[in-house]
Amino acid sequence: MPFVPEAKLSHKKIIHIDMDAFYASVEQRDFPEYLGKAIVVGGSPEGRGGVVATASYEARKFGIKSAMPSKKAVQLCPDVLFVKPRFAVYKEVSTKIREIFRRYTDLIEPLSLDEAYLDVTNDKLDIGSAIDIAKQIKQAIKDELKLTASAGVSTNKFVAKIASDMNKPDGLTFIGPSSIEAFMEKLPVEKFFGVGKVTASKMKSQGLHTGFDLKQLTESELIKNFGKTGKFFYQIVRGIDNREVQPHRETKSLGAEDTFSHDLDTLEEMYEQLEKISSLVANRLQNHNLKGRTITLKLKFSDFKQLTRSQSFPELISEQDIIEQTAKSLLNELDMAGKKVRLLGISLSNFYQQERKAINTTYQPTLFD
Repeated sequence: MPFVPEAKLSHKKIIHIDMDAFYASVEQRDFPEYLGKAIVVGGSPEGRGGVVATASYEARKFGIKSAMPSKKAVQLCPDVLFVKPRFAVYKEVSTKIREIFRRYTDLIEPLSLDEAYLDVTNDKLDIGSAIDIAKQIKQAIKDELKLTASAGVSTNKFVAKIASDMNKPDGLTFIGPSSIEAFMEKLPVEKFFGVGKVTASKMKSQGLHTGFDLKQLTESELIKNFGKTGKFFYQIVRGIDNREVQPHRETKSLGAEDTFSHDLDTLEEMYEQLEKISSLVANRLQNHNLKGRTITLKLKFSDFKQLTRSQSFPELISEQDIIEQTAKSLLNELDMAGKKVRLLGISLSNFYQQERKAINTTYQPTLFD
């Protein structure tokens, strides 16, 4: 077998495209009076209840972030403008973005309305260069939709996703195969997907601050300290991520719901139950090492009619307070006058998973287990 120089070895070509402040940017595009203004999509103008879905870059300068309570956003920027979400419009724009992707590849794995992985190892137009393809996609989005996107280019999904966040907005970052391990060694542990505040705090208490620190531990030591995700940390810090771009990824959700012994007819009773249910959901997410982008509230009324309401975030979430506040905010948007509720449920979907599991379930608890 002839010797193949390392430079000739084949690598996958993965692009991660992430729209810049997607919901807020669509609003600023469609309504010029919002241009240059600190705006928040979602939440409440009074700052009571609800959470920020997306903040414009002008609002982010004040420290306003996605999933932040509206009340805190107002404290940080008293002049911030709250804009009601237009999810039908965002979905329509997202469809057009994916049409642009399909000019180059059919291997597209959407993560949410505003981001996706693309495998362009064998692109339709025989361009060959993933960097050039990313440039063309960004330019097409800018020319045709008057929006900006940031792109990360690498040989695997994990690194491409991190790269897309490095030079926002309107950025393009390439991390080649020869640079991946050195890049991962310098990466702070809180930047690793699957590492939330609790895990990051645990790592730092053990003197683990960067990928280099994690790399000093054996696989068995990482598994002992961090469970199954320890195996993932061991591999990814060495630049190993063999996950395929999955164009037909299953829709997965995880949640909890409860049917009550008597119908609820006051918001106070419903709030109390949502607090309990959100705690169950947060615990289940932690047990399965999952974070999601979309929170869905489910209601069934005394006449057995049922409805759901959802809110999506550009960032992964699993914290109970965010789940609870969002569910209450979605409830507040409904006209509940004269309504009696026999069932409430909360679920999360749009997951990033370290371990891909066949999870597609809603837990139906008694609230005493």
